Amino acid sequence: MLTIPSTATGQDETGPGGPEARAVTPEGDVILLVPADSPEARACAYAQDDDLTAVMEITDVAPVSVPHRIRGRAWVAGWLTPVRNEQRAACARLLATSHPGPAAGTAWSMLRLEVGEAYVDDLWGAESVEPDEFAEAEPDPLIPHEAELIQHLASAHGDQVRTLCACREGEHVVPLGVDRFGLRVRSWGASGACVDARFDFPSPVDSVAELRHAMHALFTAAQD
Repeated sequence: MLTIPSTATGQDETGPGGPEARAVTPEGDVILLVPADSPEARACAYAQDDDLTAVMEITDVAPVSVPHRIRGRAWVAGWLTPVRNEQRAACARLLATSHPGPAAGTAWSMLRLEVGEAYVDDLWGAESVEPDEFAEAEPDPLIPHEAELIQHLASAHGDQVRTLCACREGEHVVPLGVDRFGLRVRSWGASGACVDARFDFPSPVDSVAELRHAMHALFTAAQD
């Protein structure tokens, strides 16, 4: 089985040694853009009868400096094949929506991972995901902006974030993640022991503009 490493830092960014970009089709297949001379592309070129099994390992790293920065891991396993000629244009458009464009001067290959099973282990728990559930899942609307939002909260609104927690003098409080349902923060003191807390928004948000109102409501409630 071929292993494909990939890293996300609060949004859909790939890491060293992994695909340049990835996207999910409406049918639930994962499209990967990889260098033409990568192990994945070479293995697909020599595979017989589309029988190359592969697992993509995704590591989610917090976009700010905190102890234990890995927020979660996911494994997506299935069958890896080259994107066929008649499908290349549609897949290229799909990749372009989530990635500004590959580096110039490199030959690229598009591969398709047909999902057979998936498993997630993160701050919210561990759970297996069936292929139909994977295909039907909707991305969180804040995903494209999460890294920037968390970094902005940490640098410009650290004192307000701190008011959310009943922390002692000298303890650090840093935003760890945000999604349409709420904000998660991590606190730790001199001992290094970490405590995570989650603060739900009054209602789910669908945009950055709605997030600003939700954050204002959290900070106002904390000050009352």
